[in-house]
Amino acid sequence: MCGEEHATSGWLVALLAGVLAGVCLVYFIEFLLTARTRSKAGKQDAGTLPLVVVMQFVAMSAAFILAFSFRLGGVSYPRSWFWAGIGVMIGGSLLRRHCFRMLGSSFTAAVVVVQNQEIVERGAYRWVRHPSYTGGLLIYTGMGLALGNWMSLAEIVGVTWASYLFRVRAEETALVETLGEPYRDYMRRTKRFIPMVI
Repeated sequence: MCGEEHATSGWLVALLAGVLAGVCLVYFIEFLLTARTRSKAGKQDAGTLPLVVVMQFVAMSAAFILAFSFRLGGVSYPRSWFWAGIGVMIGGSLLRRHCFRMLGSSFTAAVVVVQNQEIVERGAYRWVRHPSYTGGLLIYTGMGLALGNWMSLAEIVGVTWASYLFRVRAEETALVETLGEPYRDYMRRTKRFIPMVI
């Protein structure tokens, strides 16, 4: 029985290391975009970009530590949870790619809003204002599920959720101040993250 548990732990660690490497690659790509847009942010970003990056990195690191160091909160059938988590991560990643395509040049890592900027209402933006953050939440939720640990899941989702709420407040303030009534009207017709819910 101990040998079986050790084997399960071994393959899970190897697969999660691959997932972590993939997440780090995504972070690297988004950091390249950050370097291109940071200088344009000014006061609109309100310091949210570095804070969100740090919060999410800490959340991800803490989730792995909780799952593999303390062994508290482990779930039954870890393989099933692992593959369910990978599926949720893929769904979140696909949603984020969709958002990048819909926003085009309006997508920036730092909050940058300019006069006469188009209010995109295509694709997922027809139903929610910040689907790229929904995608991010799905990615981190999937990671928590894949770790097979309820404490890791609660920690990573809670911290990521808090970071996105902080970011969205600054982003929507900049959008309302710059675009005015058209964006207020868009806010009245849509939810932030989940259609008809929140």
